[in-house]
Amino acid sequence: MVRYLLQILLVVLLAVSFFACEDEKYLNSPDAQLQFSADTVAFDTIFTTIGSTTRRFTVYNPYEENVLISRIRLAGGDFSSFRLNINGIAANEAYEVEVPARDSIFVFVEVTIDPNGQNLPMVVEDSIEFTTNTNIQGINLVAYGQDFRLIKGETIETTTWNAEKPYLIYDYAYVDSTSTLTIEPGTKVYFHDGAGLYVKGTIVADGTVQNPIAFQADRLEDSYKNIPDQWSGIILFSGSHDNVFNFTTIKNANIGLQVGTIEDEGFASVHLSNSRIENMAYAGIFALKSKIYGYNDVIANCGYYAVALLIGGEYEFYNSTIANYWGNYSRKSRSTSSLVVSNVLKVSNSDGSSKLYLGDLNKATFGNSIIYGNNLNELELGKNEEKQFNFLFDHCIIQVPDTFNVSNKDHYKNVYRGDAFDPLFVDPYEDYDYSLDSLSPARDIGSVEIANMFPVDILDKDRFSDDAPDLGAFEFIKRKNED
Repeated sequence: MVRYLLQILLVVLLAVSFFACEDEKYLNSPDAQLQFSADTVAFDTIFTTIGSTTRRFTVYNPYEENVLISRIRLAGGDFSSFRLNINGIAANEAYEVEVPARDSIFVFVEVTIDPNGQNLPMVVEDSIEFTTNTNIQGINLVAYGQDFRLIKGETIETTTWNAEKPYLIYDYAYVDSTSTLTIEPGTKVYFHDGAGLYVKGTIVADGTVQNPIAFQADRLEDSYKNIPDQWSGIILFSGSHDNVFNFTTIKNANIGLQVGTIEDEGFASVHLSNSRIENMAYAGIFALKSKIYGYNDVIANCGYYAVALLIGGEYEFYNSTIANYWGNYSRKSRSTSSLVVSNVLKVSNSDGSSKLYLGDLNKATFGNSIIYGNNLNELELGKNEEKQFNFLFDHCIIQVPDTFNVSNKDHYKNVYRGDAFDPLFVDPYEDYDYSLDSLSPARDIGSVEIANMFPVDILDKDRFSDDAPDLGAFEFIKRKNED
């Protein structure tokens, strides 16, 4: 009997010794404090029911001994809007998580916000608790959500969209040939990945300088604000007329605004004014045998063409800035020109065949405008002798090489080129600011006759507040403290 008691005692002592050794592997001080890369994980405004991007933070062990976190948990549990991935394991709660000495683990956070029927952004909060040696620490979670009107693969009849709530387009919104979509000032239209707005009827997006209209992707996190190719774009089919985009922003798509379609008869027409079309993977404006009347526009930062006017048509751009400094979001350099004007287009088919499309270029006029970028040649002209090819650059800065012939007065009047006429935009690379520096050679060289037609710029500033009107969409206004 004594022998058995001794054996049991020996087993107990061994077990105690084993667990004591295990405990010695970890720092057991009640004052142990983890360190975190952030005290709050915040999500910018996201759409209700649409999952966020993933945020992460780091949990550091600053000690020379291993630390055992006895529990990591999402305070709101499974009822929370947030979701966790703890060091590679998707779970809202985890136990006995080891952090080696002087090492760290990652915690990933996502959020989805349920709609609450309110028009204003809402705030959703929670926290993550870390328990180490009875010591509790926390990381705050906060997300700002926005309720919206969902348009998912819908045909739009004659209607008006207003600014009470943003509109979120999934798949597509299609305005049929007998309908008009009117968009009121201040309205925001967001597009999910791959979505687009397709117009066979008419769209009238008439904003104001105080309340512009926005067309952009639905990822509102700051890291996505200038990323191209997040949605498809806006297409005006041939046969779509009387379209208006005034004080609008179109950004971060594949093609910002396509005017006309090659497979349809006729042409599309649009009045484009005081608008910005930026950060497109392919083209800002892609026009086919159509009509555009534009002024005070900025078309910028596109992977291939800022503006492509193909198979003829009729185009007028006044006091506009066509600027292409593409490069921030792609390793592939741009070899194409910012502006292409052509009365011909060759389309190659998958079977190796090709088809040539021709159309009369009745008019392509650029007045008081800037065509510039980070390529040596930012203007390409494609002429087929079988069709008309009428174009004019009148009081323009154009980025072209010295070998580019601008002597024909029927096509080039008061055209400025060369390094001496770099327009000196304030910041075309980082902030995409295409307003003019105080030393810009684009100042005070504009045609008064053209400026009289458009006496205020894209920001509603007077073009005649100084010696003479400037080129481009922005009039330089001297600050009070400037000489």
